[in-house]
Amino acid sequence: MPAPTRLSAEIEGPFVVFLIGARINQPWNVPAWLPVFLAMPRMIRELAQHPELGLLGGQFHGPTLVQYWRSAEHLQAYAQARDHVHLPAWKAFNQAARRSPGAVGIWHETYVIEAGAYETMYVDMPTFGLGRAGTLMPATGRRESARGRMSGTSS
Repeated sequence: MPAPTRLSAEIEGPFVVFLIGARINQPWNVPAWLPVFLAMPRMIRELAQHPELGLLGGQFHGPTLVQYWRSAEHLQAYAQARDHVHLPAWKAFNQAARRSPGAVGIWHETYVIEAGAYETMYVDMPTFGLGRAGTLMPATGRRESARGRMSGTSS
């Protein structure tokens, strides 16, 4: 049996991990929650077409989207920009939520990660997680252990 492929992801400088998700509380109230789920693919397409907006990568895990951003400033600028997809979708969601209180819940969490203050390990995995936003490297040398990956020094 071949040795497992062990990789680690690295990214230059600080970055932001943004988690966002939704929970359908009233499945029968489709007009209240469907727009939430239809807006996200439009935002992802827009961000993919404009890398200067700061999205480095991301992927869905069920109803949760994990994204990696260049900075909190990039994320906030996108969220507040009147000429991009997010702000109109957010306003529409709030109007719908007032018409159907409690029909759908949404949440998000934002984490600012300092350079080198993270570690990753992927064994026999397709490109995944931070590996989609950063650079995959063989988990050799200092990258062989979690402590080494957290050290932030080059091998």
